[in-house]
Amino acid sequence: MDIYATELMGSKTYDAQGNYVGRIREFFVEPAEASNRISHFLLSRGRFQPLVAKYDQVASVAAGKMELSVSERALALYQPNESWLAVQKDLMDQQIIDTRGRKVVRVNDVDLAPIRTNGNVELRLTQVDVGVPGAVRRLLQGVVPSAFVRKLQRKLPQSVIRWEFVNLVEPDPMRRVKLRITHEKLEDLHPADLAEIMEDLSAAERQGIIASLDEETAAAVLAELDERLTTQIVEDLDPEKAADILEEMAPDAAADLLADLPKETSEELLDEMPGQEADEVRELLEFDPSRAGGMMNTEFAYVGEASTRDDVLAWMRGQDLNLDQLDTIVLLDASAQFSGTVPMARLLLAAGDQRMTELKMEPLLSLPANADEKEVFEIFDKYNLRMLTIINEEKQPIGTITVDDVVSRLVKG
Repeated sequence: MDIYATELMGSKTYDAQGNYVGRIREFFVEPAEASNRISHFLLSRGRFQPLVAKYDQVASVAAGKMELSVSERALALYQPNESWLAVQKDLMDQQIIDTRGRKVVRVNDVDLAPIRTNGNVELRLTQVDVGVPGAVRRLLQGVVPSAFVRKLQRKLPQSVIRWEFVNLVEPDPMRRVKLRITHEKLEDLHPADLAEIMEDLSAAERQGIIASLDEETAAAVLAELDERLTTQIVEDLDPEKAADILEEMAPDAAADLLADLPKETSEELLDEMPGQEADEVRELLEFDPSRAGGMMNTEFAYVGEASTRDDVLAWMRGQDLNLDQLDTIVLLDASAQFSGTVPMARLLLAAGDQRMTELKMEPLLSLPANADEKEVFEIFDKYNLRMLTIINEEKQPIGTITVDDVVSRLVKG
């Protein structure tokens, strides 16, 4: 039968000779050795210096009582260790991220499963209780018998999270390393879900998560966060890390972010970025945010209108394109002027020898960079566009605006 952390805390402990050693005041997981095994028990008794028992020194354990397989003399004196995760201090009442439910929750109790191994009993952390039963156990523990509390909790709605779906939140970067806390589980979430989760965390916790995500994921999450939070996070990041994240963002998103930062900070980050990426962002920063140029993204796919469908697909396979945002191909004529667009669906369904000029959409739609955002909204609405090309005075394409750019601007407005 599983034991709850609330039942184990304060339990009397006896050595192999039956001598009273002390009460359990804390117990720890050593993530570097085993991610869910209770590795050490802190035992205290009156004025005596606290002792620590290891997982392989436990003969039996139950609610209220633990028996050791060694004498008291075999126990070590307790020395604090930052690489240990303290269940009471670091888990109970702390906020964690439920990666399966994609939300922030608070831990009320912890379930521990006894497993007999090599003649001893190990406790394995199986799940955390974030519901009413855990809160009731905390409230009634030591006031009424455990058997009564267990009987009462069966009638209450359960809410638990398996340990493998738990992501701990630790703002201190040094402690994250010592506890082997990674955010690989968070990197598998959709950026919009992760952004929503982060909005429920403190500023230090948000900072800790962004700082330890890979740059690509961090860039995607920042693009989904509220502008105020994004600015705060980037200002507090190490400039090199911030520049690496900005490099992974679409130029228009990076420009929007930098425009909200103090000019000195913005210039420092641009200096940290590679030359080509920095130049693209600087170019966008020159445009008025309320104009088409301030909404466009300078990264887009373009090909010659005389190319065949097979030529284009072969070219695309060799490019580092953002496939999630690749919806439309821009066409150029022999003078490198804008001549139309071809939706990806139409391209894929075409015959291999069909030329792009035969596949382009009608009418030919574009706007200059100085067009007002109202013109952008109106043309998207009128033609149900997914993408609009922005051109310069020579009628050359210099960027595109996608429907998600429009939705984002409307929501912010």
